[in-house]
Amino acid sequence: MMGYYARFLQVVVRFLPFAIAFLRDRRRFLLFGPSRGTSTTVHRDRAERLTETMLDLGPAFIKVGQVLSTRPDIVPPTYVDAFGTLQDEVPEDAGGDPLTVVDDELGDDIDLETIEPVAGGSLAFVYTAEYEGERIALKVQRPGIAAIVKRDLRVIGGLVPLLAAFADERQRYSLENVADDFEKIILEELDFRREASIMAEIEANLAEIDRVVVPSVYPELCSERVVAMEHVDGEKITDERALDDAGVEPGDMATLVARTYLKMSLVDGVFHADPHPGNLAVTDAGRLVIYDYGMSQRLRPQEQDDITRLYRTLVRRDVDGLLNALVALEVLEPTVDRVAARQVLELMIENLEGRSDITWRSIVTELFSRLHGFPFRIPPNVMLLVRAGTVGEGVCRSLDPEFDFIAATRSFLVDYGFIESEFEAAVEDVRADLRESALVLARAPARFDAVFGQLERGELVVRTDPVDRPRGGDPAVGYAIVAGSLFVAAAVLTFHELPLELVGASLGLVFLGLYVRRRWSD
Repeated sequence: MMGYYARFLQVVVRFLPFAIAFLRDRRRFLLFGPSRGTSTTVHRDRAERLTETMLDLGPAFIKVGQVLSTRPDIVPPTYVDAFGTLQDEVPEDAGGDPLTVVDDELGDDIDLETIEPVAGGSLAFVYTAEYEGERIALKVQRPGIAAIVKRDLRVIGGLVPLLAAFADERQRYSLENVADDFEKIILEELDFRREASIMAEIEANLAEIDRVVVPSVYPELCSERVVAMEHVDGEKITDERALDDAGVEPGDMATLVARTYLKMSLVDGVFHADPHPGNLAVTDAGRLVIYDYGMSQRLRPQEQDDITRLYRTLVRRDVDGLLNALVALEVLEPTVDRVAARQVLELMIENLEGRSDITWRSIVTELFSRLHGFPFRIPPNVMLLVRAGTVGEGVCRSLDPEFDFIAATRSFLVDYGFIESEFEAAVEDVRADLRESALVLARAPARFDAVFGQLERGELVVRTDPVDRPRGGDPAVGYAIVAGSLFVAAAVLTFHELPLELVGASLGLVFLGLYVRRRWSD
């Protein structure tokens, strides 16, 4: 294996042309000169070449690209889209021959002659084999890959300060936190015992949904480098022929995918975070199969509640609730300027409401782009949840281009009691407004009585300073003020048991008539 310093130099050399190109975008002659206009086509070509470079550099950089595909706070949308293609393109020879791991871990339990290759991933390879008369699947970690990944994570950690030095102030805060987040996510994915445990937990949680299949694990065969599981045949979920043969409508399958992932994250608190088409399949019976649980996560109960609140506030366009949820999830700091942040979130909601096609990806992109003016980060659990949402939505919309992920989310939240129906929500909003107003209304008569007393005693004086002082007074304005005050008093006095509002309204009409008469006479 190449040493740290040699690898660091190799990575710098591979990325240096891209760094120079990005610097020239800001200053044409690197250290001076105006910025140069770079077309979307140039950025797209550059993003594709950058993606190919990550593929060539191996598993750690592939995983970094996959995570960056959900980080619009760090990379522009064009690059986010390009990094999303890293899901299926994986070099099959990275790290050596995984069969040596099978021989080391399961040589006494598995007949190596029965092993057949199925698929490759950035960290592991999948085989099928015979075990106790049944065909099972084996996810096998590539030999030596853990050491390679840990070395490359050190290289990435060394590159972050260099990137931060050239990044703008808005991106620097995210970059300073992102290396640790990458390391946590990728090292957890290397722990196959953890993956087997989460897989068994998700299988139990989804057992009630007959149309979803999570392969059962064989705990006695699992280890730090091998996950042994039930072999479940299925065709790629985006294969139209497979859906037709199973008699499943694409829109129906898209809804099943969305509701399954919402249940995992919001109800169960344990979710699969890598729902790209290579990990989702459909059986001959039309059931959804979910493979590869390396990128999965458990949520603490408080995190689960906060994330549920985030979904609920987004669906209901609740700006204050959204701000509170972002602070609770540690996306925004508790010391954030709440007034300024609220204004930004209001603009985000208004901008989204003006669109005819609102997607989860557009919400996330708009949210993070609006928050660029504030120090914020995306904790690993939230990052994986965002990834599950954006990648899952992409699958749903590839199945059904008209699929409305937001409507599906709203329906799910209503069905599981997280939010009320539209009518119930409107009634609850009215109740909340009345509760907040009750105290003010109850104290209003006493305040009006005090004000009227001050007026009678001549203790209350209203002064106005017009920009251009008129030469003479305007009594008509006084009539209008008195009429308006009497109408307000009449509205408040409607809560009094005596019909005092009639007196106020009558006097208001008298002064309104005097005002109109004076204006006409002028």
